[in-house]
Amino acid sequence: MKIKYLIIALLTTFFMSPCCAQKHQHGKASYYSKRATGARSASGQKIHHDSLTCAHRYYPFGTMLKVTNLRNDKSVIVKVIDRGPYGRGRIIDLSWAAAKEIGMIAQGVGTVKVERLDNPVPYKPEDCKLPKIDFEMAEFEPKNYFEKKEEALEQAAEKKHKSSSNEHAKKGEIKDKDKHNNTKDKHNNTKTSKNHH
Repeated sequence: MKIKYLIIALLTTFFMSPCCAQKHQHGKASYYSKRATGARSASGQKIHHDSLTCAHRYYPFGTMLKVTNLRNDKSVIVKVIDRGPYGRGRIIDLSWAAAKEIGMIAQGVGTVKVERLDNPVPYKPEDCKLPKIDFEMAEFEPKNYFEKKEEALEQAAEKKHKSSSNEHAKKGEIKDKDKHNNTKDKHNNTKTSKNHH
């Protein structure tokens, strides 16, 4: 009886671990048509042709996979949101955008290598030796800071008020000069008209 359970446990482990044991797969890939946009995937998310997503039979939803087209060595990182493909010999279904990224649109079906990514950030190096930067904040008293800011705003408002009142005074002086000149012109015109008569 114990042997029977042991055999069942081993077979279950063997058949349930294709995605966990394999770090990468080789096989055929196809892609979703643009017409699939809006359809619900097995995870419940909507499929969109511009998303970098895929369907895989075994990997859990949300798993990030690196898919490389073996014909041209172009690769793309995609997220598993659906199940499939169930076509013969195919290991992954890509979104239209992912297929375009790896140059697979013209091919229709391509031979690819699929790798599970444990660290899906594509541009972060493993040995990240960045310099340590110490960002010290300048010390200031928030109360004084806000008081000074308020004073500066008041001074700016006073300057604006003074400049606008100066402009009004200048405009008034110009009007007075214009009135004065106009009365002179009228006076001169009346004198010249009297001289002509």
